[in-house]
Amino acid sequence: MLGTGSDLKAKPRLPGEVWVLVVASFIIALGFGIVAPVLPAYAKSFDVGTFAVSAVVSSFALVRLLFAPMSGRLVNRFGETWVYIVGILIVAVGTGACGFATAYWQLIVFRSFAGIGSTMFTVAAVGLLIRITPAPMRGRASGLWATGFLLGNIGGPIVGAALVEISIQVPFVTYAVALVVAALVVWWFLRRSTLAAALDKSVEQEAMSVRAAVRLSAYRATLASAFANGWAVFGIRISLVPLFVVEALHSTPAIAGISLSVFAAGNAAVLMISGKLSDSIGRKPVAIAGLAVSAVGTVWLGFSVGVPMFMVASLVAGIGAGLLNPPQNAVVADVIGTKAKGGPVLAAFQMVADCGAIVGPLLAGVLVDQFSYQAAFTLTGAMAAVALVFWLFSPETLPRAEETHVASDVAGESGCLDEGPEVPVGERVAGRPRQPDA
Repeated sequence: MLGTGSDLKAKPRLPGEVWVLVVASFIIALGFGIVAPVLPAYAKSFDVGTFAVSAVVSSFALVRLLFAPMSGRLVNRFGETWVYIVGILIVAVGTGACGFATAYWQLIVFRSFAGIGSTMFTVAAVGLLIRITPAPMRGRASGLWATGFLLGNIGGPIVGAALVEISIQVPFVTYAVALVVAALVVWWFLRRSTLAAALDKSVEQEAMSVRAAVRLSAYRATLASAFANGWAVFGIRISLVPLFVVEALHSTPAIAGISLSVFAAGNAAVLMISGKLSDSIGRKPVAIAGLAVSAVGTVWLGFSVGVPMFMVASLVAGIGAGLLNPPQNAVVADVIGTKAKGGPVLAAFQMVADCGAIVGPLLAGVLVDQFSYQAAFTLTGAMAAVALVFWLFSPETLPRAEETHVASDVAGESGCLDEGPEVPVGERVAGRPRQPDA
């Protein structure tokens, strides 16, 4: 039974379209997790060296980085929904083709082609999530969306291990099918979405430039933390942790895999909590806490003297990353707002994280060779500390009075949302909060 209008206002609900994106993110991540452990062995089957095997992985990340600006422009030109769907289908074609590659160069080309689609649907997905979610719920929506990806990444390798027993090509075909399913899910549920249609017809669809966003200290703080997070989570965690476990702790690769799972568990445990907190007490304190915990956990990893201590440090580092993700994404959304297209701004945010993932392992590798693992992990933790300083001097962007969001136009008649005018980020930074209209 439906409650009264006041009851519904007291308990605002996320738009159903958010759940569509969460389900799609789980399917996509599940497929990625199926392929990721198999890809190096598949590349090795073409009788190439270790560097060539690494190049298959790096080519995907490099193309994502190079194509990100174009993805932002495509989002501004054609809208988030269609860029999202087309991007997923491009990855499906590229990944499926990888399974039928007959030469190493074909594998590189197909994998690189998939990277184009990957950056398209990533930028579009975040943009769509921003525009369909009212500002006071952006942290929760971001946490939920990230949880979908995380759960998919956890389950994917398990499925992949079973499928590779059939054939090493089967995981690639399975991932391609999963991506087609994800595209169909998004198309089917959003094709008649009143909210999605309202986004396309909403007024003042001007694009926010990266230059305008960078002028805001809140956005600069997200760039700093994105770089540090990319460095630690997507760089060091994958490249350095397995080596540290084997060479410094004198343990096995299996223990390294368990430590990655422990990190993921810590991440998953706090994502939803972080999202709710960033929507209640504010983005800034939660992000600062996440960076502080991440810095401590990362440095602790390098100074671990045994496997039990290393596992605890992995858990702490995972909690830090989980605390940071939702408020960081929510601030980017607050900066852009719902009345402007933010494709380039989102693309720049993604590019900075990718740069951290590329630069971090390289510098850390040099430190390990020249000094020690402790020096490499300490530098990684220091990057989080530097980002924390940026956040200390940035303003709080959580709207205390919500903007008139398109979701309110669609759902407001039934009392689902309680919204008033939002104070624009630019005006909050300048210290001139706008008064509600009479």
